[in-house]
Amino acid sequence: MKKLIFLAGFCFTIALSHAQDAQKAIFYEVSFANAAHHEAEIMITIPSAPSGPFNVRMSRSSAGRYATHEFGKNVYNVTASTVDGATIALKQLEGDVFQVAEDHPATVRISYTLFANWTDGTYASIDESHAHLNMPAAFMWVVGKEQEARPVKFAFNDLDKYGWKVATQLKHEGANVYSAPNLQYMMDSPTELSNFKESSWDVVNTDGKTEKINLTVHSDDAQPVIDNFGKMVQKMVLEEKAVFGELPAYDFGEYTFLDDVYPTVSGDGMEHRNSTCIVQPIDKVEGNEVRLLSTFSHEYFHSWNVKRIRPKSLEPFNFEHANMSSELWFAEGFTQYYGELLLERSGFHTVDDYTRTLSGLVNSVLHTPAAAKYPPTQMSRYAVFADAGVSIDPNNDNNVFTSYYLYGGATALALDLILRSDFHLTLDDYMRTVWLDRGKVMKPYTVPDLQADLAKVTNSPKFAADFFNHCIYGVDKSNYETLLAKAGLLLRKAAPGKAWAGSLTGSGRRGRSGQARTSGSEGIPILTSTVIGTPVYKAGLDAGDVILKIDGKEVKEEKEVDDIVATKNIGDKIVVSYKNRTGNHETTVTLEENPYQEVVTFEKAGKELTQGQKDFRSKWLSSKVQ
Repeated sequence: MKKLIFLAGFCFTIALSHAQDAQKAIFYEVSFANAAHHEAEIMITIPSAPSGPFNVRMSRSSAGRYATHEFGKNVYNVTASTVDGATIALKQLEGDVFQVAEDHPATVRISYTLFANWTDGTYASIDESHAHLNMPAAFMWVVGKEQEARPVKFAFNDLDKYGWKVATQLKHEGANVYSAPNLQYMMDSPTELSNFKESSWDVVNTDGKTEKINLTVHSDDAQPVIDNFGKMVQKMVLEEKAVFGELPAYDFGEYTFLDDVYPTVSGDGMEHRNSTCIVQPIDKVEGNEVRLLSTFSHEYFHSWNVKRIRPKSLEPFNFEHANMSSELWFAEGFTQYYGELLLERSGFHTVDDYTRTLSGLVNSVLHTPAAAKYPPTQMSRYAVFADAGVSIDPNNDNNVFTSYYLYGGATALALDLILRSDFHLTLDDYMRTVWLDRGKVMKPYTVPDLQADLAKVTNSPKFAADFFNHCIYGVDKSNYETLLAKAGLLLRKAAPGKAWAGSLTGSGRRGRSGQARTSGSEGIPILTSTVIGTPVYKAGLDAGDVILKIDGKEVKEEKEVDDIVATKNIGDKIVVSYKNRTGNHETTVTLEENPYQEVVTFEKAGKELTQGQKDFRSKWLSSKVQ
């Protein structure tokens, strides 16, 4: 009898706790009466509001993005009121911060209009076809640690009006209501409201539990196309599971791909704890399946590496400013390496396809000025400026930045081949160790932790220390030619004996307000910094110069320059006529051999492949699914 009384009391306590949670939950009601003009009306009900004056604000950063973003610019008509509609004084402290007056009641409502017309992984987009909501770009929140720990609920209105369904990692509470346990989870839960098509399947995890995987696609494709694409994604999922030996235990037992496919969207992929937002600017999925899988493979790998194998520098994520991390070479770069490798293992790419990926990785570290001067840790920290930031002025990325995606990917490639050749181990062994020691137990890591795990898996603290000192904290590069040869892959010059001047227009990220070529303009404007060490850089040409003639011939397109250079030999000199704000000038460019390299199979290069090389390649690139 005592046991029954205790159980009844326990159940009452649990019920009371749930009721209290419901009372303190912050409630968002989202309506779309003006979706045709990209607007949503949002009302936030804040029960048990903080005593005294308190602040609500928009975010300036977003989970998975490392630079700042001015989300507050697209919020207007901000008001505060009681539940009866009486006005409460509201003061705008900053562009994206508002203060509710001290004399407010226990429950406060904040209302505002959201404008959203950019479909990608960072921002939000609303029209009559969908509401694509990245939470930091869409929702204001109450400032303060106690407030940020409160549960959150959403009601998405007007679903029937537009024929929309809801795809999200938020917990479905019933009807159109969804919830998150706290602000961090809510901000990490992108939501797509649309008439998407869905394909779902179950994966039995290593522990015997079932995890459900959902593929939701908002596109102009027929259901059979999405079902077939789902089978391809399923194959990729199993290959990624094989790397770590198990799937993560997803919250609520589900993981969801949110895919938006349309020609006018902005291409992107953004990882989240139990979902990923993928946006692809093409007509439809049909006919592009293999091409699209690259983003899926990369983002899904993040459900281990980044969302659970978590850099300490990103915990907790701060939504008020840029989040800097020295670990992105591992978080993003190792993910970049595996994203493409696993498509090879899954059978979606050929070895020749993969050699083109390897060429890009190797060139990124052997033939870029920044990689010669700065280590992967420093390039990771530069993400606060490089990761789709809000600056509009041109920068010198061509010479001071190498993508931590490629830098880290090339580092992963080298480490994988070293482990295979020197330790009879693989990078998979290392990733599983990091997963078990850090990710599975949700213990955020530092760079020294990653070194310790490498020492553990190799049983060689000296090797781990040397590798990190030289290749992570330092700028030394591995001998890719020797390492690749073990798999029967040849690293060679991509254009041997061919004259080369370097790029006149640069290849780096261009500021959005940078120089634009106008119709009928004279010559070829150099839009970004020329690259240190190239012939055009040595000749003094740079952004702001306009190329008028090459060897006396007028030019208006860079291809015309390339055609002229193609007729020359290494060591030849070409006279370049150009102008800038100081007047007309001439300079001489001395042509060199193109330093860039390519990776090809021994077979393609006409070299004999040994049995040892065949075995090495097979063990590296073949499927690991049992």
